[in-house]
Amino acid sequence: MRNGGLQNCQLLAAREEFRDNYGQRRDPIQTERLLWRAHSFRHLTHLLPGQSILALGAGRGHFVSALLAVSRGENPITALRFLPAAPPPFESAAVEWVDADDLPGPLEGRQFQFVVGRDLLDRRNCAWVLQKIFDLLEVGGQVILFESNPWNVVLKLRRALALGGSDPRKLLNRPQIYELISDIGFIKTTIIYNDFVYSPLSRRLIWFLRNASILLENMPGVQTLAGSILISCQKGVAPLSTVPIPCEHECLKNAVSVVIPCHNEEMNIERLVRRLHDLYAPYLHEIVLVEDNSTDDTALVIHNLAAEMPFIKPVFRRPPGGVGRALMDGYRAATGQYVLSMDCDFTLLLPELRDLFDAAALGADVVVGSRFSRHSVLLNYPFPKILANRGFHVLAQLAFHRSFRDLTNNLKLMRREVVENLRLCEPGFAVNAETGLQPLLMGFSVKEVAISWINRAADMGVSSFHLTKVGGGYWRVLARLAAQTRFGFRRLPRMAQTSSCLETDVAHS
Repeated sequence: MRNGGLQNCQLLAAREEFRDNYGQRRDPIQTERLLWRAHSFRHLTHLLPGQSILALGAGRGHFVSALLAVSRGENPITALRFLPAAPPPFESAAVEWVDADDLPGPLEGRQFQFVVGRDLLDRRNCAWVLQKIFDLLEVGGQVILFESNPWNVVLKLRRALALGGSDPRKLLNRPQIYELISDIGFIKTTIIYNDFVYSPLSRRLIWFLRNASILLENMPGVQTLAGSILISCQKGVAPLSTVPIPCEHECLKNAVSVVIPCHNEEMNIERLVRRLHDLYAPYLHEIVLVEDNSTDDTALVIHNLAAEMPFIKPVFRRPPGGVGRALMDGYRAATGQYVLSMDCDFTLLLPELRDLFDAAALGADVVVGSRFSRHSVLLNYPFPKILANRGFHVLAQLAFHRSFRDLTNNLKLMRREVVENLRLCEPGFAVNAETGLQPLLMGFSVKEVAISWINRAADMGVSSFHLTKVGGGYWRVLARLAAQTRFGFRRLPRMAQTSSCLETDVAHS
């Protein structure tokens, strides 16, 4: 058994060496690429302070350095190398360097909440590696692996022509990976195409593909040309961690009103509210739950939460309904110095709010969670919605000659002055375009931060967003603001008090 482990680790060492040499000699954007992948890891795991990370095949430490940066040095990282022992690439109190010629080897008896690795899976030892990873994970732990895409025709051509030197790897295809992962006992397996920026590329092509990658990664057919695949799976199920996130910004303590429109969200509200409070209690001034004419037990859930938790401010709306109307009433009810709007299905994404708070503390008037940053991760995002979103933003950038990536997400943190100057007219989802574009055109500072976007699971209900029904509202917003600002050449005026184009009907409890 020991000899088998030694041989498998020797194979891992050969892959580690090949990967590091290739990155150093042939990847002109290695540092930035590894930072993208570290951010992808953080977003997919919804990383919280103190959670343990095992980085397999750490090699020369470039990826570990990126992990250390995105985790703020708050997570213990065990960096395991298979190459012959060498001095640690760098010293950090958060990083433990371990050399191994077998697994678990020096990690015997230890388990981790997350395991991450790059270019580890080979047909000759894949089952052994995945089993060892499974054993090294805690129950509920998650593994994230970045592997070369075996379907990529450019890779196949380069290997056939022996370009870039001899490649010792024997890659698995997606069906083989799925089968192995399932046989070992992992659950919640996701394999997505990832990263279109690979050699041979000119500097101009690198710039283009960096910006187009998210679109290409989700485009049917074309996505198979991605340079790598990202594998995510989990060892069993454990409750969501509720490790409190440090309140680092005095200006935001007890200052944030969270406004959440709720329509048929009985399955999501309670866990969202409790997790939001567990993670960010020092920031919260109140949570405004806007019940928008639901036909399920949403109103009852909100009523019970408000009776239990004094920081809950319920708002019960009367017809007509609509996300836009619900947001307007929520904004009117909010009394905090900052107002954070979000959707009910953002439970998993709550650790990423920290980035919004950081940007607000640095002086941004509006902070938007951008789903289309290069550091964002999209899971199961419908491609027609991606096309519509990208098309809208291209036209908006041309109309107002401003640069931005994603202003139509409902995840926004705004100073009270901004909220008081909004003039919202759209009753439906297009209100998110107004809350994104109006502050920009009024001259407020708008900052975008990368977030992930994960489509609703079966236990989260069904979204009421339907592209064919709501699309017209976005074009109305664009036309209206273009006319009011003469296509961006005139600033949208600020107002002394909140006003809207719509009358709403609301009852406060």
